Amino acid sequence: MQISILLMQEIIKLFVIMFMGYAVVKAGLMKASESKSVSVILVYLVNPCVIVNAFQVEYTPEVQKGLILAVMAAVVIHLLYLLLTAILKHPLHLNVIERATAIYSNAGILVIPLVQVLLGQEYVIYSSAFITVQLVLLWTHCKNMLCEESKLEWKKILLNVNIISIFVGVILFVSRVSLPSGVQSVLGMMNNLMGPLGMLLAGMVIADVSMKNVFLRKRNYLSAALRLLIYPVLSLAVMKIISLFAPVSDFKQILLTVYLASVTPACTTVTSMAQLYDKDAGYASSLYVLTTLLSIVTMPVMVYLYEMMM
Repeated sequence: MQISILLMQEIIKLFVIMFMGYAVVKAGLMKASESKSVSVILVYLVNPCVIVNAFQVEYTPEVQKGLILAVMAAVVIHLLYLLLTAILKHPLHLNVIERATAIYSNAGILVIPLVQVLLGQEYVIYSSAFITVQLVLLWTHCKNMLCEESKLEWKKILLNVNIISIFVGVILFVSRVSLPSGVQSVLGMMNNLMGPLGMLLAGMVIADVSMKNVFLRKRNYLSAALRLLIYPVLSLAVMKIISLFAPVSDFKQILLTVYLASVTPACTTVTSMAQLYDKDAGYASSLYVLTTLLSIVTMPVMVYLYEMMM
C-alpha cells in the first residue's frame, strides 16, 4: 500500500511537469513540432547516460542473480503479451496500431525515474533488463509488424544508442570498473533529467492532438483497457509464479521494477514508427495520449494489487 501511495504522489508530480509542456505549446511559446528536438536530447543524450549510470553498482553474486531474474521476468512478460495479442487479434479485430499499443509500454521514459524514487538507485539496474528486451522486440517484431515485412535489421538493433549503452554498462559492471567520480557526477545530473524531460515531451505531444479524437472515439478505450488493465492483471499471475523460483531475497523489489515497466502507458516509439511507415500516426498518438492520461490512476492501482499478491 505504501509504495502505491508513493507512486501516486510521484506520478502527480510528473503530470504537473507534463502540463507545463502542454502549456508552453498552447501559449504559443513553442511549437509541438519542436518536441522532436526534446526527443533527440532524451533518446541520444539522457537515456544512454542513465543506462550506463544504472550499471555503476558493486558487482556481487546477488546483483548478478537479480539481473538474471529481471531478464527472465521481462522475457516472460513480453511473451505473454505477444501470445495474448495473437489470441485476441481476430476476435477483437485489432489492427497493427492497436496490437503494438497493447504489447509495448513507455518503460524507457517512465520506469527509471519512478524506480529511482520508489526503490532507490540500486534497483535502477534491473529496469534495464525490461528496456533491453523491449528494445530488441521493438526493432524486430514491432517494426516488421508495422511495415509488414519479415526482414530483420540487426544493424539498426545493434547500433541503437540505448543497446550500445547497455553493452557498455554491462562491460563496466562485469569488469568491476568504476567511472571517475566526476564522470559519475555528470551521469547523475543527466539521470535527474530523465523524468522531467520525458514528461515535458509528452505534454508537448499531447498539445498537438485533438482531445475530441482522444476521448470520444469509443474504440480507443479497448486498446487502453488492454494496455493498462487486462494485460497487467494477467501478468500479476505470472509474477507470482516467477517469485516462487526467485533465487534472491529481494525478489519482490526486483520483480516490481519489471512489473512497473510493463504497466506504463503506450510506447512513444510506436507513434514514431507509425509516422515512419505511414500507419495512422494520428490514431497512435491518440492512444498514447489516452493511456498516458489514464495511467495516473491505473498504475497505482496495479502496483497496489502487486503489493497485495506478493
